[in-house]
This record gives sequence, structure tokens and C-alpha cells, in this order.
Amino acid sequence: MLLWTTRARGTALAVFALVVAVVFVAPIATVIAAALAGSWTGPLPSDLGSEHLGAALSNENLASLSVSLQTAFIAGGIALFVGTWAALAAREAPAWLRKSTDAVFHLPIAVPSVAIGLGLLIAFNSKPLLLGGTKWIVILAHTVLVLAFAFSAVSAALDRIDPAYRQAAESLGAGPARVLTRITLPLLLPALGAAAGLSIALSMGELGATVMVYPATWKTLPVTIFGLTDRGQVFQAAADTTLLLAVTLVALLVVGRIRRRQ
Repeated sequence: MLLWTTRARGTALAVFALVVAVVFVAPIATVIAAALAGSWTGPLPSDLGSEHLGAALSNENLASLSVSLQTAFIAGGIALFVGTWAALAAREAPAWLRKSTDAVFHLPIAVPSVAIGLGLLIAFNSKPLLLGGTKWIVILAHTVLVLAFAFSAVSAALDRIDPAYRQAAESLGAGPARVLTRITLPLLLPALGAAAGLSIALSMGELGATVMVYPATWKTLPVTIFGLTDRGQVFQAAADTTLLLAVTLVALLVVGRIRRRQ
């Protein structure tokens, strides 16, 4: 909006396109090319084929993909429920409590995910809350990590809602529960859909905390990719990453379609 000439706008768009191509498009294109490559000794991959992509659909990888999807949807659902409840409760709380709630829910963003994973592993590795060695500690770690984004999305949407809607409903005799279910939540649906999609996407790619807590029976696809890379199987890791990207995109499209229907 501060560029007054056509030449300046064109230059700005060209710079923006170059940044997007280098930062976003090129890394993803490189991963896809590596997934199709049989070898890569020159500037471009060679011996292209679908062998690695076929191996990515093996039983072990599909099991890891299933674990990732289950973890993402369960953790995303829990984070969305708790984040929405906390945002609604904080809106009616005193200012000091609202700030404290905001700080607590955003704390996982400021803390390295490895530290969160280690903390959960230590805290829940003995009775009465023995979650270590089970899938629930992985789900809990993912929930903690994506909770801040769900809370932020709903809180921002609540700030944009005109209080006149609620006041009009209350003046007509609607109680708090009816105002919540008939006014507030319907107005929050776009934000809830966006929060759900973001939570699922972040959970699907989470690695730092997962490596610290996952049991052998609940290994997500990013952990499998990390293991392949650590063993030097870069092309197979790229194929698994391509599968992860594709499935995450499909999951986001499904969530977006459900949101539009709602």
C-alpha cells in the first residue's frame, strides 16, 4: 500500500515471489525430488522412479502414519476443547487472572519441545499417574504443544465478536448456556475450524517432544523419518516425508470442508 508506482509494485512482488520460492517451494520440491531419486550425485537427481514411494506405503510406515493421524486428531480435539473453554472462561475473569491464564497457556511456545517432553516423562513415570510407556504420554505431549495455538485462535476471535450480539440475546431473556450455544459458539466456528486445522498440522509434524516420550508401540511417522535419516537412508526418509505432507494436506482439506459445511 506504500508503493505508488507500477514498477515499485512489480519489484516488490518479484522479491516476494523469490523469497517464497527459496524459503517454501524449493525445500518441498527438493524433498519430493529426493523421494523419486535413485541416486543424486550431480546437480539434479537421477534414476527417477517410485521405488521409495512404494516402500513408504509398507506396513511399518502405514502403522506409523496411522499413529500420527490418531495422535493428531485426539490431541487436536482435546486442545480445541480445553483451549476454547479456557478462552471463554478467561474472557469473564478479572484482568489479572486473564493475563495469568494467557501466560500459562502460551508457556509451551516459549519452552523447547524437548524440555516439555522430558518434563512429562519425569512427571508421569510413576504412580498414581503412570503414563510412561503408553500412547497417552505422546498424546499428552502433543496436546500441551498445540494447546497454545488453539487458545490463541479462540481468544483472538472472541475479541473480534461484537458484544452487542450477546447483550441483545440477554435482553430477550436468553440464559448464559443459550447465549453460549446459540450465539457465541456459532460465531466462533471459523476460528474453531482454523484452530483445529492448525493443531492437526502441528501435531502431524511434531518430533522434539515425541522423541523423548514415545514407546516402541506408538511411533509416529516423524520419528520413523528421523530414524531413517539417522541411518543414512535419506531417499527413503524423503519418500516418507512426502507421504506425511500429502496426508497432512488431505487432513486439512477434510477439516476445512467440515468447517465450510458447518
